[in-house]
Amino acid sequence: MSPSLFASAVPASSSHPSLRPLCRAMLTAGMAGFTLCAQAQQAVADQSGALPEVTVSAPQVEQPPTEGSDSYTVKRSRSATKFSLSPRQTPQSVSVVTRARMEDFHLTSINDVFATTPGVTVDRVETDRTYYTSRGFDITNFMFDGIGIPMTYGLMYGDTDMAMFDRVEIVRGANGLTTSTGDPSATINFIRKRPTTDFQASAALSYGSWNTRRLEADISGAVNEAGTVAARVVASHQEGNSYLDRYRPTRDLFYGVVEANLSSSTLLTLGYSYQKVHGKGAMWGALPLSYTDGTATHYGSNTSTSADWSRMDTEQQRVFAELNQDLSAGWQWKSTVGYNEMRTDSALFYVYGTPDKSTGGGLYAYPSLYAGVNRQAYLDSNLSGKYNLLGREHEFNLGVNVSNSRVVDVSNYGRGIGTELFGQQAFDGSFALPVFDDGTDGSRYTDRRKSVYGATRLNLSDRAKLMLGANYTQADASGYAYGEPHALAQSALSPYVGLTVDLDEHFSVYGNYTKIFNPQTRTDAAGAVLAAARGRSYELGVKGEFADGKLNTSLAVFQVDQSNVAEQAGTIGARAYYRGINARSEGIEYEVSGELTRDWQVGAGVVWQRITGDEGKQVRLYVPRRQLRLSTTYRLPQLEKAKIGASLNYQSKSSYDSSNTAYQGGYSVLNLMASYDISKNLTLSASLNNVLNKQYLTTVYWSQSYYAAPVNGTVSLRWKY
Repeated sequence: MSPSLFASAVPASSSHPSLRPLCRAMLTAGMAGFTLCAQAQQAVADQSGALPEVTVSAPQVEQPPTEGSDSYTVKRSRSATKFSLSPRQTPQSVSVVTRARMEDFHLTSINDVFATTPGVTVDRVETDRTYYTSRGFDITNFMFDGIGIPMTYGLMYGDTDMAMFDRVEIVRGANGLTTSTGDPSATINFIRKRPTTDFQASAALSYGSWNTRRLEADISGAVNEAGTVAARVVASHQEGNSYLDRYRPTRDLFYGVVEANLSSSTLLTLGYSYQKVHGKGAMWGALPLSYTDGTATHYGSNTSTSADWSRMDTEQQRVFAELNQDLSAGWQWKSTVGYNEMRTDSALFYVYGTPDKSTGGGLYAYPSLYAGVNRQAYLDSNLSGKYNLLGREHEFNLGVNVSNSRVVDVSNYGRGIGTELFGQQAFDGSFALPVFDDGTDGSRYTDRRKSVYGATRLNLSDRAKLMLGANYTQADASGYAYGEPHALAQSALSPYVGLTVDLDEHFSVYGNYTKIFNPQTRTDAAGAVLAAARGRSYELGVKGEFADGKLNTSLAVFQVDQSNVAEQAGTIGARAYYRGINARSEGIEYEVSGELTRDWQVGAGVVWQRITGDEGKQVRLYVPRRQLRLSTTYRLPQLEKAKIGASLNYQSKSSYDSSNTAYQGGYSVLNLMASYDISKNLTLSASLNNVLNKQYLTTVYWSQSYYAAPVNGTVSLRWKY
């Protein structure tokens, strides 16, 4: 609700003249202002006896998430349960990457963000396609402001720009209460920036290694005198070269959003975003990691298998509308409708095979044109509120979610498939652009989801809170994908139980249990869609809250049991196929985030995990078993305008399979940052990544990979009004 509505809620006739300017100022601060204003009026009344008793009320429409402070944590989140809870009162592991951390370390893309996030592994299989894993399993649930549709392909095309987001919240573990499936890995919730009634603006200009230039702009404010309508516009552009041969990525983003207070109890939000990523010289597949004799290959960090003509272009458009309605007595109704369209258009060169040291051959060409579009439509509507039972107040939420996702894509294969490549032909980009008339294949299918979800948070005592909930989902699909049926009809009920018990003013213990139902779209060697993965997830932990929520800690132990979970089993040409395996993931996670002192921010997490299959055999070996993520900044007391910081990312060894076909030893990457406030509105900052110039692979998720960026830096000038 806009501050102007707060101010207008106080009748001028009932305000003491000397307090009117003060009250108006207080009321622009929101609910806290109501309390202060009322206290001030009461104090004057007690002294003069001239003021009648005044009752002040405010509309109860709950606002969408708004931007936070410079902290590395948040005080409340809805991502795990749809209830607005503090991290300590949330019976599940939740990590947050705030706007402050993004700006401190120049985290401009989702891959940058996840590389610093505890419990998340970024598997960059190619330059423009990425998988994410958590607790040993692929992350497929991505939400925007708490609403979303599972990723159609199980991976992300392009590299999502972060300029339009205030923060990213990562819920680890099965999350059937807020998504249509209980995926046991994690759920990613992108919290978009929202309009502000007060005018504000910012801009940032940066220059980095390989001639990378970036420009951001962000403007927000009221658009009418009453302040009942506010708007925000965010835009960014980034372009440059790359450390990889022939690769030149360009990224553009536009985001616009309008909020209108239709009445004192109704808030309407309309938003649109557009992002385009142009990957000139993009890779399809990556470098072979072993020779025919079993020894490991080794290349320069700049080596790429792309051709001179290779490219991958992706576009994302998202439109959404939200209606928040206050129903009085603490009850609210919120409905969201949206439409997403993701397009891909590419000319790609895939290199397959195993190189032979003696002949210099063993690698083969596979050129292809690929174009596809994924159109998604969704509706989510839920009712939430509070009710009294047995002398205590409890919370309740009930909702429905319906989505439809349609994919149409086509591959046109080029002449020369199977041509053997000798010497440097696979890596110098010299393969000529062929005619793409050597066959055509593609997909045309529709995925549909229907869900009903509900939960109640029972206030058992002043210390104990019990959450009971369930999600019933029906998943259907029809159509075909590359000559094979893409059809399924599956449904399941997934219950959820969560409990938190306060031990004292700082610490709580918690636990949760839920069933897993995760429909899968990946196919086996015959092209048939795998049946849904099913299982159970358990989590126990201790959470701490300090300095009035400015510092949060969490220690969790978890166990996930799944059957028929998809694991890549090989490739047929350029197409990967999968098999269903049984897997148990168990481990320990520790995290601390927020303010250690007034000048010292930290976000850190440590993960130990084990993933086993039948008979205790280690599976999914490409997932590192140990991980450390640390980001910290410190504002110098002797020079308060200056801030220094560092981030450290460590993960243990990993391999494609038990025979170490592709092997990656454990490694650490150190990054540094520094900033200086030139004035109240202007900040100069610099970051240096991979300071020790560590050479490491981006992933061993596949039997191919490429090398991450060597040492690189960025200088940025940011202005805020």
